[in-house]
Amino acid sequence: MKLRFLSLLLGLLMGPLLLRAQLPGATPPPDAPVQTARTELHLEPANSEVYVQALPADSTVVLLVARSKPFSAKVTFFFQRYDKELRLRHEQPLTIPDEFRYSRMCAEGNTVFSLFSSRTVPGRLLVIAYNGKLGEIRSQQFDTKLSREILELKAMEGKLFATVLLADQNHVTALLLDVATGHMQYLAAVYEPLPAQLTFVADPGSRRAEYVLSQTNGRKTRLLLKQLTHHGQLVKSEFVQAESERSLITAQISPPQDTTARLLTGTYSLRDATYAQGLFATDLSQSDGPKAPLRFYDFLRLKHFFDYLKPARQARLRKRTERRLAKAMRPMRWHYRLLLHELLPQPNGGYVLVAEVYYPHYRYNTYGGGFPAPGGFNPSPYAYPSSRVFDGFQTTHVLVCGFDRQGTLLWDNTFVVDNVRRLELQETVRVQTMPDGRVVLAYLDEAKLRYKVVKQAEPSPNDLQVPVKTAAPGVTEKITSTENADLQAWYGCRFIASGYQKVRPAQGPERSVFFLNAVDF
Repeated sequence: MKLRFLSLLLGLLMGPLLLRAQLPGATPPPDAPVQTARTELHLEPANSEVYVQALPADSTVVLLVARSKPFSAKVTFFFQRYDKELRLRHEQPLTIPDEFRYSRMCAEGNTVFSLFSSRTVPGRLLVIAYNGKLGEIRSQQFDTKLSREILELKAMEGKLFATVLLADQNHVTALLLDVATGHMQYLAAVYEPLPAQLTFVADPGSRRAEYVLSQTNGRKTRLLLKQLTHHGQLVKSEFVQAESERSLITAQISPPQDTTARLLTGTYSLRDATYAQGLFATDLSQSDGPKAPLRFYDFLRLKHFFDYLKPARQARLRKRTERRLAKAMRPMRWHYRLLLHELLPQPNGGYVLVAEVYYPHYRYNTYGGGFPAPGGFNPSPYAYPSSRVFDGFQTTHVLVCGFDRQGTLLWDNTFVVDNVRRLELQETVRVQTMPDGRVVLAYLDEAKLRYKVVKQAEPSPNDLQVPVKTAAPGVTEKITSTENADLQAWYGCRFIASGYQKVRPAQGPERSVFFLNAVDF
């Protein structure tokens, strides 16, 4: 009883202290980011769309802005280029035919490539290349005929490598678009039936693009690696597969520019190509002699993978798996899906793999209108017909792993995330590597920037956050709503935050803006 009273008293005493630690005037936590610059455009989501592209090559940011005129269906486009202090340096109007809608954007050096797809002619694409430093715009139209959806887009040597879904809705392939000449070609070396998964890196340094494709016979899955030149010519091809009952689901490969190592790492499954059981890694740099073995790491072997669970549930899980191992039973089969980021080179010569753990989220619509059944009996709502509606991909946590150049797992850590759900399966958490090897992970949660600084396997808080600043120190303002909030890795240890906000000052009217904030770690 005394112990219970003392804990209650301690909670009452510590509560105000914890609250003060979160107030704007309180001392920020260690490694807290600093928001060094901000700019605002007086735009509202109802009459505009803004697409942001960070350019690490010259520390600039380019915006593609689409703005609709009042009482008109006409949309005007323009590019804007901002320097590292978020000062406007160049603005360029743009003419886009009405038939096209925005699809994807990517960058190479100082050039931003914006890709549009036709609403009326299937397979017709329009590419706009913008170099704000030179003030140049080039456009090129392509009639691909068979492409229907652009799944991924990367630039190399002025050309675009696009992963596309074909008209039959059953195959994915790669499309090479030469913006300078207007030449296009489907890459026959990259053609797989769904549900194949595909990742690739485009490396201007080596003038190579490397694809990792998954192939399945319905029972087991293997990986097929294809290396191509910047002209789309196949250089080499090889299979990677497991000898045992394991299947290799998907993977990332280190950039071809690193000729001393060729690390392939990804996820594997047990008798089920849908769910990941753990990670695998191998070194493919040995061209002569026997290949290096595949190294497998069950999620249970990772120190921090289950940190997203409550401590009591995590302890029960580990005890249950220990009992199974003691009885020589089959290992527990996990049901996880992972979205892999590209491998990050590290100062020590190794690589870091970042993977977002997610699951498809559904909501249920129950029909019946809430009216009682005849006779006054009101049964359970499940007695009425219902439908399951997809509600987005929910991210639970982010796995961060360090590997040496041969594929040995050196450490692992986890960033537990909150309130992250998106309709498209895409990277949500952004990553930067600090000069001392620490890894920064961050994302925007409405008006808050949530982050974690990972130092290998050392434990660190998962709930660190700072508010998105709207004004200079000492000026009181309140963010009343946020839409389309996004964060991109920029350069060095800097990120760029963006989105629509409604901001209410202490005095005066509320303003609606699209904002850019520079965030420095």
